[in-house]
Formats: sequence, structure tokens, C-alpha cells
Amino acid sequence: MESLNKKYGLFTAICMVVGIVIGSGIFFKTKEVLQFAGYNALYSILAWLISGFVMVIIATTFAVMATKYEKVGGAVDYAEAMCGKKYAYFVGWFMSIIYYPAMTAVLAWVSARYTLVAVGYVEAPLGFFDGLNSSLNSPECITLATFYLILAYFVNTIAPKIAGKFQISSTVVKLIPICFIAIVGTVIGLVNGTLVNNFGYFTEHPSLAGENTGLFPAICSTIFAYEGWIVATSINSEIKDSKKNLPIALCVGTLVIVTAYTLYNVGVLGLAGIDSIEGEGTVVAFRFFGGAVASLINILVIVSCLGTLNGLMLGGCRGIYSLSARGEGFAPETFSQVDKKTNMPHNSAIFTLLMCGVWFVYFIFLGSGLFSWGTVSNYAFDSSELPIITLYAFYIPILISMIIKEKELGVFKRFVLPILSIAGIGVIIYASVQKHKMGNVWYLIVFAVIMLIGFVIQKINERKNEK
Repeated sequence: MESLNKKYGLFTAICMVVGIVIGSGIFFKTKEVLQFAGYNALYSILAWLISGFVMVIIATTFAVMATKYEKVGGAVDYAEAMCGKKYAYFVGWFMSIIYYPAMTAVLAWVSARYTLVAVGYVEAPLGFFDGLNSSLNSPECITLATFYLILAYFVNTIAPKIAGKFQISSTVVKLIPICFIAIVGTVIGLVNGTLVNNFGYFTEHPSLAGENTGLFPAICSTIFAYEGWIVATSINSEIKDSKKNLPIALCVGTLVIVTAYTLYNVGVLGLAGIDSIEGEGTVVAFRFFGGAVASLINILVIVSCLGTLNGLMLGGCRGIYSLSARGEGFAPETFSQVDKKTNMPHNSAIFTLLMCGVWFVYFIFLGSGLFSWGTVSNYAFDSSELPIITLYAFYIPILISMIIKEKELGVFKRFVLPILSIAGIGVIIYASVQKHKMGNVWYLIVFAVIMLIGFVIQKINERKNEK
């Protein structure tokens, strides 16, 4: 069987971490986080900091495992080393069927959304669900999103080296609007007093805090923007000197992200009063500068979204392959094949594209809330956040096993990091319960059905192997 070559260096690995995480979330989640914080600026910033701290701690913990274990699937490798092959199989199954395709589908739609704004098709604000109108679920938006999905697939399967280079360039590009708004917005806000006023706004308008608002719902709203770092571990077998470079990439990359996100949100709060952000969302940061500058920022945001889409597709294409390389999943002999010319698992990539299509259809017609289907809509769930929270829950047994098994590690690496990670995951799960309520239940039903299918496939493979 062909294996994947070592083709990515440290800088590419860092760009994978930063580039996959920093995408659309930071731009369209700013207003949502503020809304769920009850327009309390302090809660909003704390939400970004707390979620970021959780991400850094968990990524650092996984970095410890990355120094020891390397195979063909990152998180699946660590799950196998800590909890055994069966548990690793279910982690890989979940990531291949739910996590990767669900996230990729959302990013394709968001990328199309921002593109339509750039070309003037959508007049509106850049907030994710601000000013919803028919253009958001129009044939043009759906067609463009589908095109982006297919384009990401072709780039990653036919020209994987180009995909890696695009990841580097898009990472640099996407940091430009974030740094620009963070620096300029903070300076302006301090000079004209807007920042001080915004942090005192809640005391003047306490009625803005609704029943489903507060620090924890705000924390849950940041989860989508912070997710993606684990995808970088999916190429651990393709990173040069992986046991040294991947841990560095995880630690450096996540710290850069938290810093960028926090300063960006402070910058947005410095550009306009909360009453303006309340009506317009993140777009206030773009409209403040006006004209050519606003247009340029919007174009850079599109590149940012496409960079994240590229990174998710890059990891997703290897999803089923990571299982098949272990002789697991359905038709492992088919999905473990690697093309000799491109050194890519083409069959696995095709399967990922199909699953992205399935989740894309769900997101457009139910998950996004763009359509109203009467009673059916009451059973919809957020496919952009809940799969992420489920993945965090999958980490808990891995972290507990790390505490039990890794006896050669020091106290900090063996006990402190995993315990802090578990506590952080607990905060995230509690935040999900507070925000999504019954949506958690409907999602878990779908999750259970998909995992049951995976269980049946596993049993069929075990019987074949026995024969």
C-alpha cells in the first residue's frame, strides 16, 4: 500500500493551525457573541479569552502526545494510543462522517455569502444572520457555495502542494484585516472614549440581557471561531520531523489565534458604540473606513474564509483514509488507496466531498434557519457548533487515559495539563446546554444513529477478519 510522503515543514504546519482556525468565525461571530453576552462588552471579551484559554490548554496537551505518537490521523492516533483501537475507530468515524463534512459545508456557504457581498449582490451587513433576505438562500448563493466545495476538493486532491502553499499565503492575508481593525480600532476607541463607554454600556441598559444570555451562552458562541486546530494533526504523517514540529505548531499557532481574536474584538468595540454594533454587527468595522478600504477588507475576508475551507477539506480528504489504513471502516481496501502521481487518497477525498454535500443540504434547508418548515424546523440543530462540542467530549477519555498511562511524564504534563483540559471541556459542554437547549437533544439523536451505523460496520469487519 502506498503511504503519504513527508512534504510539509514547520511554517506550513503553523499556518495550518492558524489558517484553519482563523477564517469566517471571527468576522461573523462577533455580533452573536455580543448578543449572547447580553451586550455586556466585558462578558464578550471574557468569552473570547476563556474559550481561547481552553483551546490553548487542550492543544498543548495534545502537543505532548504529538511528541510521542505519529501514524496517519492525528486525533485518531492519540485516541488509539490512549484508549485502544475500538475507541480510535469511533473517533475517526465521527470525524469522517460528521465533523469534517459539517464544518466544511458551513465554510463553503459563508465563503459564498461574503463573495456575494463583495460583488454587490447582497447589500447588507456582513453579520452572519443580520438582515436575512432571499439572497442568502438564493440559487446563486447555493451554486457558488457548491462551486467552492468542488474547487477545494480538486485543489487538495490534484495539487496538494498548491493547497499547502495556499494555506500559507491565505494565513498571512487573513491576519491583515484582523490586525488592522485591532490596532486602528483600539487606538481610535481609546482616543474618543468609545471603548470606555462600551464597557459601561451594560450598566446603563441592563434590560438588553435576555433569558438566554450571559457569559456561558457567549462562550458557546465562540466555539466555532476557535475550532480547527485539531485538523492540523490530520497531516502529522506528512509533516517533516513531525514529533518536533507539530507540537511547536500547535502551541505557537493557538497562542497567535487567541491574541488576534481578543485584540480584534477590542478593536471592533473601539470603532462604534454598542448601540451601533447592536444594529449592524461586525460590518461596523468595515463601514467605519468606507470606500476602497472597506472593499479591500471584504476581499481579504473572502480569502480568509477560503483558506479555512481549504484547510478543512485538506484534513477531511484524509478522514476515511485514516480508518482504512488501519483496516477499518467500510471497504478499507478501496479507501486506503493512495494515488502514485499526487500522493493523495483520492477515494477517501471523493467520499468526503459527497458527505460535505449531504451536510450542506442539511445546513441550507434546516441548520441555518434560512428556511421555515413549520414543526420540522423545531427539530433542527446547529451543525456549525454542536459537532465541535461533541469532538471535545471525545477528548475526555483520551485525557483520562493519558493521566493513567503516561507515567514517564512529569507532574505538569501528566496531571496539570489534562485536568485543566477536562475542566475546560466541562465549561464548553455546560455552555452548550445553556445555549442550545433542546437542539442538543435533536443533534444527539442524529449522532447516535450515525455512530450505530459505524458500530454495525465495525462488527461486519470483525467477522470478516475472523473468517
